[in-house]
Amino acid sequence: MDTIGTLHLILGDQLNRDSLLWQQFDPAHDVVWMAEVSEESQHPLSSKQRTVLFLSAMRHFAEQLESDGLRVIYFRLDDQITSFSEALNRSLQQLRPKQIRCVLPGDYRVQQQLQRVADQCKTPVHWLGDHHFIAKPGEFSQWLKGYKQPRMEYWYRYLRKSRQLLMDEHNKPCGGQWNFDKSNRKSFGKTGPSLLPPPVEFETDTVTQAVIADVERYLPKLPGTLDHFHWPVTRAQSLHALQDFIEHRLPLFGDYQDAMWTGQPWLYHARLSSSLNLKLLHPMEVIDAAISAWRDGHAPLNAVEGFVRQILGWREYVRGLYWHHRKQWPEMNALDADRALPPFYWDGETRMACLQQSIGQVLEYGYGHHIQRLMVTGLFALLFGVKPDQIHQWYLAMYVDAVAWVEVPNTLGMSQYADGGIVGSKPYIASGAYINRMSDYCSHCPYNPSKASGEHACPFTSLYWGFIDRHQELIAGNPRLGMQLINWQNKPEEEKVLIRQRCENIWQDPDRF
Repeated sequence: MDTIGTLHLILGDQLNRDSLLWQQFDPAHDVVWMAEVSEESQHPLSSKQRTVLFLSAMRHFAEQLESDGLRVIYFRLDDQITSFSEALNRSLQQLRPKQIRCVLPGDYRVQQQLQRVADQCKTPVHWLGDHHFIAKPGEFSQWLKGYKQPRMEYWYRYLRKSRQLLMDEHNKPCGGQWNFDKSNRKSFGKTGPSLLPPPVEFETDTVTQAVIADVERYLPKLPGTLDHFHWPVTRAQSLHALQDFIEHRLPLFGDYQDAMWTGQPWLYHARLSSSLNLKLLHPMEVIDAAISAWRDGHAPLNAVEGFVRQILGWREYVRGLYWHHRKQWPEMNALDADRALPPFYWDGETRMACLQQSIGQVLEYGYGHHIQRLMVTGLFALLFGVKPDQIHQWYLAMYVDAVAWVEVPNTLGMSQYADGGIVGSKPYIASGAYINRMSDYCSHCPYNPSKASGEHACPFTSLYWGFIDRHQELIAGNPRLGMQLINWQNKPEEEKVLIRQRCENIWQDPDRF
């Protein structure tokens, strides 16, 4: 290959043609560089579903670039390259580019790794801002300066106003409210969800089939299965998935976004987060599609606002927090949680129906919606006292949409309260009664969500009271949790003893439950 000018690095979550990378791309002298490396599926661990999604989307993107006439250096799994460091060092030694350009990775660890190699090879790196998001580079940090205790709601309102999204002619929120949470907490009741058309599925083409074969050959021990792989891996497929959500699921998304049901992994959820995080979809086009559905009378405001808030509010918020605290996250453990992640998280073999359902579908599809993550798998880990890094590694491994910038704050902050209150104002704790109210899981379970002690007591309920017992000082200082502490203190002493005993049994042998 002739001497090249710039080596343009494209990572697996940067599959868009509207990034800053392309603004100074010279097809005559520049080269695109992409790499599939085994380390990124093993350390940290990545499930088979997640790995196939990333690699298939990457190969499809590389094929499109080559068909557009660009030169692409692409390391595949069968090249048996271990790490980004090894792959980049080999390319720099062979090509001697004048410089490297790369959009800021979604994982600070990857940025550090690539920077070290470039420094060793004395090749300058130009890190580019990621304009795929709605907030501009530096905008969150500037906004953050005005708050001692930042909260997502105020960031969300700031973005609504500054971008004029769901605002009326008087610069007030459409419908007179900033959010419609009170309308968005319905359960399905005893009748269950109404009949829904099955979500659009994408059959595996030859590219994806080759990726599946490579993963089974070179990474056979990754968790999960590939019996059902139907995720969108191209921009065209992602647009199709967006259209399917807007047409069939958005109208009732708001009502039932927190509801769960046995054997129904998808319900009214969009399943667009993986396409957004791979950058096959832009968040503004997704938001615009939802708002247009409301303006056209296809979907009610509570559904559209709730959906928009997840993308405009929460997604942008956790990204800002990730980069603001990027160096501190790995050490956070405000609750001093020190227990190992129960083995059933890796195989789904538990008698607790809610965990069996929620973990089982993650193993099968690499998916769970936000309430299954926060109030089932995350809640149990929080109440059990799992070491934050262990549950963080599980979430990062198992969900197809997991990228560090979004997964770390959601897990260590929102789910586990390991950050001591940076992301959320309180630990999200609940007993089995919440799961019983929002699902039918408890009707298929041997445990009683209303009981905290005894053989049939729900482990969630037992551990809920155990959590309050262990963290009385924290809970007493939080006005949103004070009543829960009073309820614990008012229990008879003999009942407290039985609950503590039940907790000890769960901690000693969680796989028995």
